[in-house]
Amino acid sequence: MIYMAKEPRQINLLPKDLPKQWYNIIPDLPEPLPQPKGDMSNMAKAMIKECLGQEQSLERWIDIPEELQEIYQQIGRPRPLFRAKNMEKFLETPAKLYYKAEGLFSPTGSHKINTAIAQAYYAKKEGFEKLVTETGAGQWGTALSCAARLLGLKSTVYWVRAVYQWKEARRNFMKLYGAEVFASPSQNTKTGRELLKENPNHPGSLGIAISEGLEDAISDEKAVYCLGSVLNHVLLHQTIIGLETKKQFEMLDGYPDVVISCLGGGSNFGGLALPFLGDVLKKGGKVKFIAAQSQAAPNLQGEYRYNFADYAEFTPQLKMYTLGHQKEMPPIFGDGLRYHGCSPIISLLRDKGYIDTIAYPLDEKYVFEAAKLFLQLEGFLPAPESAYSIAAAIDEAKKSKEAGKTQTILFNISGHGFMDMEGYKQVLGL
Repeated sequence: MIYMAKEPRQINLLPKDLPKQWYNIIPDLPEPLPQPKGDMSNMAKAMIKECLGQEQSLERWIDIPEELQEIYQQIGRPRPLFRAKNMEKFLETPAKLYYKAEGLFSPTGSHKINTAIAQAYYAKKEGFEKLVTETGAGQWGTALSCAARLLGLKSTVYWVRAVYQWKEARRNFMKLYGAEVFASPSQNTKTGRELLKENPNHPGSLGIAISEGLEDAISDEKAVYCLGSVLNHVLLHQTIIGLETKKQFEMLDGYPDVVISCLGGGSNFGGLALPFLGDVLKKGGKVKFIAAQSQAAPNLQGEYRYNFADYAEFTPQLKMYTLGHQKEMPPIFGDGLRYHGCSPIISLLRDKGYIDTIAYPLDEKYVFEAAKLFLQLEGFLPAPESAYSIAAAIDEAKKSKEAGKTQTILFNISGHGFMDMEGYKQVLGL
């Protein structure tokens, strides 16, 4: 099926249009962001000082260093915005569907490289030699492995065991960048050893992998811990996605009515949505924001309270929507969405009524069928996590049809699915 029209399918920025600053939404929030509670010493020991400074910054705009802007161009920024015209015609919807393409134009296949590069850059400036982290779906671990190598650093990745076992290609991808990769829980840490003693086949979780990464980094003065989601500075770095997208809509003389992205800890959703949410907070207007989640970990449907960000309680407590930091969550193929808590920034905005959420079934068939449709109509294979964004966008487009309402729907394809075929095979019975 080929559908031709005068309006462009692809909206591109030039390198000179790359944002020179990240957007910090904290000064524009409807009320002050609740501060962490408890012992901050582990974070102070384990994390990058510049990033900790950004974590609490009240500056609305934070400069992107010129050297980092150059590396952003090296890793494929700015990235395109696409109009999904074939999907619009297939759905017979009056809605316009646009998606930001973070996956195919990233060297590691996802949006995660945006903050990985920034954290590696600051870590090197502060004299660290090794980056340590956790990963769920594997996209963040790959991104940090790449960033470390590009900046001349070593890397260690603790990967949720249930995913480590089936994503052999992505595991090898990390190793090609020179990373050490361990299934979590592992024998490397006290946290891992205790869990494996209880259950040698423990599937792991992102909260457990975070604990292992922190424990490892704290024990090595030349290492520093990097987190790929949840924290304020991570969302800050990811706003480059939404800032580019705003410029692209300016080129169209348009603006989204609905903004959608999948959500685990919040980096993907926040990166796209926060610049638009900032407009709503400062200028008013009606934009619907939808976080697409899995019933395996519908954290935005949990409790808004203080909770630890990791299983072993190394972190201070953050006020966030949470399911409980030691909750057991069933493995899914979109494992990047399987985290007990949500970013404090997004949690506050959810609590104040700015963000809606939908959680799709555990078997993932509905969202993978949506991804298959997107592949067959638009040509790109999305990561399992991005399948949730696509499903939510399709649902909204169908509502537009039912209501006879013309609206502009924006969603994020945060990663490609080239290394996720086993998941598609098992869910869809290929």
